[in-house]
Amino acid sequence: MTTMVRTEIVVNGESYLLAQGHDVSELRREIEDASRSGGRFVEFIVVGNRAVSVLVSPRTEVVISVQTVQFDARDTGDDDAPFGGFFDY
Repeated sequence: MTTMVRTEIVVNGESYLLAQGHDVSELRREIEDASRSGGRFVEFIVVGNRAVSVLVSPRTEVVISVQTVQFDARDTGDDDAPFGGFFDY
């Protein structure tokens, strides 16, 4: 079985699985900077290749975790080629 690393970010209890190719260290810095600055939107691509914007403020709780999962060739991080959701059977 081929595997890949999957990163989950939980923001105020809402879970997002990051698409492949995200620089997690850079995302962490963006979240920290947004919190320090009083709040701003942080953007990232989630599994399904969909863009998400989250307002991060000093009161936002963020947890980042990493796990190994089965490889999914569709998970490219390209938001111009989304998959999943209501119409992907």
